[in-house]
Amino acid sequence: MSLLNQLLRDEQGFVVSAELVLIATVLVIALIVCLSQVASAVNNELNDVGNAFAHTNQSYRYSGMSNGTGGSPGSSNSDSPSNSNIVPTGPVNEGY
Repeated sequence: MSLLNQLLRDEQGFVVSAELVLIATVLVIALIVCLSQVASAVNNELNDVGNAFAHTNQSYRYSGMSNGTGGSPGSSNSDSPSNSNIVPTGPVNEGY
């Protein structure tokens, strides 16, 4: 019983564990803020990639060829923003 009473009255490690809890709390809060900023940066980069794909011009043109017995006609395609069904992504400015 005296060992149990001695352990109950022992307060030598209390300050150290309270300091560790405080340090761990500050580190967790800093980690949350850091991960929030990383998520925002990744989201912005993915929006940039989406905009790059949306603004890719897929127009092409090549001439046909022919020889004395046969030939192949040329072909072309003009990609303009009016006939593209891809909508660019990005932040929406609603006048706020």
